[in-house]
Amino acid sequence: MSATVLIVDDEEHAREEIITFLNPRGYETIGVATLAEARRCLQLNNADIILLDVLLPDGHGPHLLEETASLPMRPPIILITGNGDIDMAVEAMKNGAHDFLQKPIKLAQLEKSILRATEIVAMRRELAHLRQSRQEQLDFIVGSTPAMQILVDQAQRAAEASVSVLITGETGTGKEVLANAIHQMGPRANRPFVAINCAAIQSTVLESELFGHEAGAFTSAEKRKNGLMEVADGGILFLDEISSMPLDMQAKLLRAIEDHSFRRVGGTNLIQVDVEVLAASNRDLKVLRDQGEFREDLYYRLKVVDLHLPPLRERRADIPELAGLFIRKNNQRMGMNITEITPRALQALLNYDWPGNIRELRNTFERAMIFCDEERIDLPHLPAELL
Repeated sequence: MSATVLIVDDEEHAREEIITFLNPRGYETIGVATLAEARRCLQLNNADIILLDVLLPDGHGPHLLEETASLPMRPPIILITGNGDIDMAVEAMKNGAHDFLQKPIKLAQLEKSILRATEIVAMRRELAHLRQSRQEQLDFIVGSTPAMQILVDQAQRAAEASVSVLITGETGTGKEVLANAIHQMGPRANRPFVAINCAAIQSTVLESELFGHEAGAFTSAEKRKNGLMEVADGGILFLDEISSMPLDMQAKLLRAIEDHSFRRVGGTNLIQVDVEVLAASNRDLKVLRDQGEFREDLYYRLKVVDLHLPPLRERRADIPELAGLFIRKNNQRMGMNITEITPRALQALLNYDWPGNIRELRNTFERAMIFCDEERIDLPHLPAELL
């Protein structure tokens, strides 16, 4: 991972020695001599990691610890201390310093400290990326129609209660997006969200995917594998297209949900878990239940709360709001500056039936913006089937 190291030291030869050491190892470096210059770099977000001398011409280096404490992506700070500064360095560690190095700096120790700081930076970037991704998914739960307002309110209440939820709706209506929103709105937001598409996995493999297996449980099981229910412990397991799950697996899933425990394939020990289960289906589980293709007891266990996502053709009034969302998102992602959609193009969107629902609408805007050289999306930019 690339990282920029800000070296704050008023001794030029000390800065140059560190820069000469770090640059060949893949780090970008910035050397400054004062706190004022360091603050300017921080304002420009030009530092991932800070090497900070204690005594500087314009102030006490550790003051930067207090100034950076509230930054959302606070850079790890490594203090450079003299022999008489050990007590101060220990106090600085209590106040959030990542590490301290004594002068003269041993480059091997410096590299180890920088590597540990880089791991922290990588973790924070990943968390920020996940939060942004989740926020983008939450943004898709938009709509001012009464049906959507009721749905969002019900989802909020279900999330706060931390109960099983069954999400139904046609393909492309955003069932997994809604499941993610429930995760983010509930008390398990900081715990895992693990999704599995039951239709995409062979029935013979599904049990191992959900519950894991012990080494030697079957021919290709060379080592123990934790199942997704174990990975989701403390968080949420989302079972997409659960209507595709075979009846024998439905029985095992029901037992695991009700007992909060299961055994790995080939194992004898009970694995205790605390998992909230969300399930989704684009088929009517009630019909499948009546036909004997879905267990009645599992059906009622899953639908403590039943949320139905209406197809886009039944909430056409939300299309202008969704259009604005997709234009904004694509502008950010594609580096474009499209400001609006013409009235006649919007009318074409409102007249179309959207068999692929929101997913099709999202793809339509992505295509339209690729072929749009103006600031407004117009009829010629839309797919032929919409015209």
